[in-house]
Amino acid sequence: MGPPWSGGVWGGRPPEASTAYAGFVPSRPYLLLSCATSADGYLDDASPRRLILSGPADLDRVDEVRAGCDAILVGAQTVRNDNPRLLIRDPRRSARRTARGLPPHPARVTLTATGDLDPAARFFAPGAPRLVYCATPALARARTRLGDSAVLIDAGDPLSLGFMLTDLAERAGPRALVEGGARVLGDFLAAGLADELHLAVAPFFVADPARPAPASAPRPDLPNPIPTSPFFSPNNTTSPMTLAGVSRVGEIALLRYLLGPGGPDHRFLRWAVELSRLCPPSATAFSVGAVVVGEDGEVLATGFSREQEDHDHAEEAALRKLGPRDPRLRHATLYSSLVPCGARASRPVTCVQHIVAAGIPRVVFAWREPALFTDGQGAEQLLAAGVAVTEVPELAERARAINAHLVRPGT
Repeated sequence: MGPPWSGGVWGGRPPEASTAYAGFVPSRPYLLLSCATSADGYLDDASPRRLILSGPADLDRVDEVRAGCDAILVGAQTVRNDNPRLLIRDPRRSARRTARGLPPHPARVTLTATGDLDPAARFFAPGAPRLVYCATPALARARTRLGDSAVLIDAGDPLSLGFMLTDLAERAGPRALVEGGARVLGDFLAAGLADELHLAVAPFFVADPARPAPASAPRPDLPNPIPTSPFFSPNNTTSPMTLAGVSRVGEIALLRYLLGPGGPDHRFLRWAVELSRLCPPSATAFSVGAVVVGEDGEVLATGFSREQEDHDHAEEAALRKLGPRDPRLRHATLYSSLVPCGARASRPVTCVQHIVAAGIPRVVFAWREPALFTDGQGAEQLLAAGVAVTEVPELAERARAINAHLVRPGT
């Protein structure tokens, strides 16, 4: 597997991703959790010095993911213990953000129940917007300590993760990265608010078999017993995370999981919607994302509109990476944020024709195409060709919002 966006199957925006749709955000950001653990599941050991789990290749991968996000979030304990800079390391990535009209670095975000933060920490250094979400009882203390070194936001009592994410989407943008620590990762997982998890596994153990690791060595901190979430329970064997990819990054094994309600269909489709944010802007074509998944759940390819050529549709961009004779397509499912086109003006072959020719037996989509550019009846054409079609209308608004510059509300 190639670098994070060469095949479209790893996280972060590619350097050339457009931000033309940054104003059209969902009610909360697409939330990506990122963490590195030892082979026995520890985020750190119990020594005073921070344990480095990632190698140079994985650190560079994380840097690319950061460059594709609008905000980077860590807990207050991480700010105190690790004193992270939360900046993009590669100046070329920062320069590409600046060229697209973005700040050179994503917003830095933390949350605190106590207000116990040091304004001299590197988190509060100039170079990126700083947002601190604070529980109501600690506001006065935080305001006294921090002054004007950050924007301080009342997040309720107790601190509400749901409010924080809704507010963050409005202040920073539609994509946020959570890097720790253990408690924050566990809280987002337990609340069912995460959309994606990147888990980097280091090739060594923290615990000595002769001397088990002390209880102070941190792991992802899920409440025990875990609260019942109407969305997702990460330790529920009846609704496990969806494995979307495995890759070797140096000596690190990188696992990518999709999370959230609705099982694999909804998760892959939400990912397709998220991919549509990468489309170069157009006033005459929709922005669409597509994911092709094999019978065994392996992600075969992804694509988005205008990914390689000006007239690319997402489905044909994804299928081009495989070729029409790939035998895996005969048992695959194609997920598309917009129903595949049944008519088009830009090229002679429609996406419906590409799908039927490839022998794909099933299509899942979020949003029915409004009669703006063509009146293609893609879903009906697929059904007539014997393709099973599943519509997920509860995700339609997410797909429509990314195209809000083209359509009227409610279209």
